[in-house]
Amino acid sequence: MNESDLRSLLADVQRGRLSRRAFLTIVVGAGLAGPLAARLLPPAHAQTRATFTPTRRGGGGPLKVLWWQAPTLLNPHFATGTKDQDAARIFYEPLAAFDPDGNVVPVLAAQVPSLDNGGVARDGMSVTWQLKKGVVWHDGKAFTADDVVFNWEYAADPATSAWTLASYRDIDRVERLDAHAVKVVFKRPTPFWADAFCGARGMIIPKHLFEPFKGGKSRDAPANLRPVGTGAYRFVDFKPGDVLRGELNPAYHAPNRPFFDTIEMKGGGDAASAARAVLQTGEYDYAWNLQVEDDILRRLEQGGRGRVVVWPTGNPEHIQLNNADPWREVDGERASARSAHPTLSDAAVRAALNVLVDRAAIQEEIYGRGGQTSPNFLNSPSRFYSRTTRWEFNVERANQLLDAAGWRRGADGIRAKDGKRLRFLFQTSINAPRQKTQAIVKQACARAGIELELKSVVASVFFSSDPGNPDTYSHFYSDLQMYNTTMNAPDPQVFMAQFVSWEIASRENKWAGRNVTRFHNEEYDRIWRAAETEMDPAKRAALFIRMNDLVIANVAVIPVVWRNGVGAASTRLQGMDLNGWDTTMWRLPYWYKG
Repeated sequence: MNESDLRSLLADVQRGRLSRRAFLTIVVGAGLAGPLAARLLPPAHAQTRATFTPTRRGGGGPLKVLWWQAPTLLNPHFATGTKDQDAARIFYEPLAAFDPDGNVVPVLAAQVPSLDNGGVARDGMSVTWQLKKGVVWHDGKAFTADDVVFNWEYAADPATSAWTLASYRDIDRVERLDAHAVKVVFKRPTPFWADAFCGARGMIIPKHLFEPFKGGKSRDAPANLRPVGTGAYRFVDFKPGDVLRGELNPAYHAPNRPFFDTIEMKGGGDAASAARAVLQTGEYDYAWNLQVEDDILRRLEQGGRGRVVVWPTGNPEHIQLNNADPWREVDGERASARSAHPTLSDAAVRAALNVLVDRAAIQEEIYGRGGQTSPNFLNSPSRFYSRTTRWEFNVERANQLLDAAGWRRGADGIRAKDGKRLRFLFQTSINAPRQKTQAIVKQACARAGIELELKSVVASVFFSSDPGNPDTYSHFYSDLQMYNTTMNAPDPQVFMAQFVSWEIASRENKWAGRNVTRFHNEEYDRIWRAAETEMDPAKRAALFIRMNDLVIANVAVIPVVWRNGVGAASTRLQGMDLNGWDTTMWRLPYWYKG
């Protein structure tokens, strides 16, 4: 990047085409961070790291946390929603986690594999994991290499319909080298070897409890709701959609951890009431995912009982456009990939909608510290950020596009063509920022002759992992829908699987497929496959940038804001190290009160 490039980026910031955060991400990634970049940093509000070395396990009393989108199940392989992943992580652990810098941190592994220690093959075809010794499941059974092998077999079986399938199906085999070592052999060179068994998609379930429930019987396992893991807390009770309780695990494998004696995860309510319960009343220690207007959070912080914590992520709040027809059935299935949307299949309609989202107003009036505008779906890490895309809000342009495509206004002002009207159902989960965003978009669409009917679904229902629930986002029984999707790893391979054709959510895979929009583009599929095996980092980054550009050019989605993580913590709660690459609970054994 030269001086001319830097000036161009600065001009984009000044015109509102590029957020300050995106600018900084690009500049840092290019090695040009300095006084100029520092001046553009968001206000300092991130977490502070503190050291704490306990001399005994427990003694910290109860930890009370609020997840206003309540968890509904506790099997990490079925956890399509972030709240279910977080709940499962209280009890289950992966071989390794990701820290705020994207580094791999051992959990059930004795060490992180590397080229230097011989754990990672130079050709990218295998990785060898050494496991911690002396780790036991909550029922006293030993954790061994057999459990790791089983998790690959379980998740990779298509009949299981696991959310984690994409992380395991391209593994050729997992070899048990001894009781505490496994070798993961890939079907092809794999640059991101730390996908399977790591982070949110890597939590290990016990073979001795789940083996009778492999494949088609996977949803019948009692342990789906009564977990037996290796984590710092043992299961006590669970009321799906309400409350989850755990107690200290006296046999936990990390010395003198955890600090708290019990944990209670309370679900339900909304983000604003969760923020008040920490920042104003002090009833809870931590509140998750505070999608609340920033001015409200600032007022609540003045009470002095807690603080807002903000951290960078790769997560886009975005509007999805349904490629399928949600209003008719094909072979008994709505929104089938074998159908085409009657009006959104028109490229002009999609292009018009793309310029009817006032991202700057949404960021400034609603999100504040909680996000920044971006034209991209893939925003982070910085080497994957596309600089060729742009966004604009332009009602006049939308009208021109629709006029040119033959969509004429009727007597009621709504555009129509060939007997089809531009009237769409726009759904999202219930919370104030999303309802305000819906209203902003609806108002702009009305000015272009597009009518939006707004639908709001209770969050615990919208993000449910229940395949029988027709109101989940993965069923997508509407024309448009909006939510935030979590990146979950410092590598975009699985994240960008949201647009590959073989991941389309359907009745066959119990709507656990990642491709909710039913987007199908052969070039995209081909590039995604190429990135799977590209070992040159620069070439691989270019492939992902091309993927992002295809998604944006085809208006498969409309990015609204590039979200920051936002939570609330009591003034004394420390040690969380929250980050955008792993679950909120990734470091739960190390949380403490100072």
